[in-house]
Amino acid sequence: MEILINGQDAGIILENEKTIGDLLAGIENWLDGTGSRISGVILDAEPVQVEDIPAAFERELSGFQSVNIRISSLRDFAIEALMSAKSALEASEDASFEEKRMIRADFESSAAANFLKEQLGDIAKSVDASLAGEGLSPTGALKLLEERVREFEDPKREIINCSVLVSEIVSRLEDLPLDLQTGKDKRALETTRLFSHITEKLLRLLSLLKQTGLEIDAIAIDSVPLTRFIDDFTNALNELLAAYEAKDTVLTGDLSEYEMAPRLVSFYSTLKDAAEKM
Repeated sequence: MEILINGQDAGIILENEKTIGDLLAGIENWLDGTGSRISGVILDAEPVQVEDIPAAFERELSGFQSVNIRISSLRDFAIEALMSAKSALEASEDASFEEKRMIRADFESSAAANFLKEQLGDIAKSVDASLAGEGLSPTGALKLLEERVREFEDPKREIINCSVLVSEIVSRLEDLPLDLQTGKDKRALETTRLFSHITEKLLRLLSLLKQTGLEIDAIAIDSVPLTRFIDDFTNALNELLAAYEAKDTVLTGDLSEYEMAPRLVSFYSTLKDAAEKM
């Protein structure tokens, strides 16, 4: 029997494995901790998608001449799942009520939906709400999905492309004390939301860069190790949001102008520099 992984001879010699399930269990153990998973199986010329793999577990290996196991990284899974969600949202945009219901039901039972729930919970909730006619509009949800796809496909480019957005938010943070003093509550709320959004985005991109080889232990910001800087940055962000919720305009203004704006500049500058050097 020929055993392939992503179309290449895996060099696997069967010992006590009798079924497809036995073989796949061994592969899963081998993959544990690597960030990759089994995403499909081809039994001779018969493709088995990931959601159908459990049904194939009891099939005898002796009944096949070749088993081609497809292995994908979590990055690949994420892109596939996001694109599946994008297709469901696009199909739902101009569908009838009954068609929308079926599209939502089909997507909820898919491997893509399960992956998003496990790995990208915020996206899963946004997609589900949009398919249900709640939360973000389909257009808004699609923009969110497209942003996440860009992050997974090329985190380095996405970081570099954040320059204008970061500059705008830094400027708004410096203006926040005046906005609060002059009653520009709507603009102040938008500023805090935008700041939270870009902070979360940069932290996601940092995680993705780490997965592609960035050694964060070797990075320091203003002589502070990156991990400690991020902890302090996150704590300051939480303090800012708490002060804003409590309507403490003085503390909110001081934190935004003298703490968060300069920290965001330092964090982004360091992250961008690291990305450009990779």
